[in-house]
Amino acid sequence: MTITATAAPGKSLLTPTDHVLILIDFQSQMAFATRSIAGENLRLNAGLISHAAKAFDVSTILTTVAAKSFSGPMFDEIQEVFPDQPVFDRTTMNTWEDAAVIGEVNRIGKQRLVMAGLWTGVCIVGPIASAIDQGFDCYFIADACGDVSSEAHERACQRMIQLGATPMTSLQYLLELQRDWARAETYDATTGIARKLGGGYGLGITYAKTMFGASEGGH
Repeated sequence: MTITATAAPGKSLLTPTDHVLILIDFQSQMAFATRSIAGENLRLNAGLISHAAKAFDVSTILTTVAAKSFSGPMFDEIQEVFPDQPVFDRTTMNTWEDAAVIGEVNRIGKQRLVMAGLWTGVCIVGPIASAIDQGFDCYFIADACGDVSSEAHERACQRMIQLGATPMTSLQYLLELQRDWARAETYDATTGIARKLGGGYGLGITYAKTMFGASEGGH
């Protein structure tokens, strides 16, 4: 049997319109005890995926737990990107057990979910496991999640992968949404986000544009 290649993306690759991004419990109280990733990197990555979702008009749900009584507000890096978006505050550790959040998931009506937040082993494993049980296709952004230790984070990631979830990273999320430098309508937004929040890759873009006027795709 001969297999013929075609110039088309794989079905598992994300597009801006095929999923919901759910950002969970990016709050100060949760961040204080996070040890698997440095706080500044966590905030940077939370900002990166938020800006990516905004630039590509991805359906996004924001949720916190006990914001006013215990855990504090959602990170500024997220709220400044979505200043007018409602934040669903919960009592449940498992986002998937909150009726208001699930109502929003059903209102949007997409079967593919991408999640990130704190802590990996509780607030991300819970909804990932629950959503998979109900037939949803789940991804998680591993470097935009954190836990009380590297061990806790890694075991949680392994557990979600075993359940069928797909891991990815923050920069991968941004570039997967763009995927073709010839897409001029989002080119400036993508490279702008990368320059500001993309670490060493962003520095490389800044250098190339400043020194040589270079750009991906000949823009």
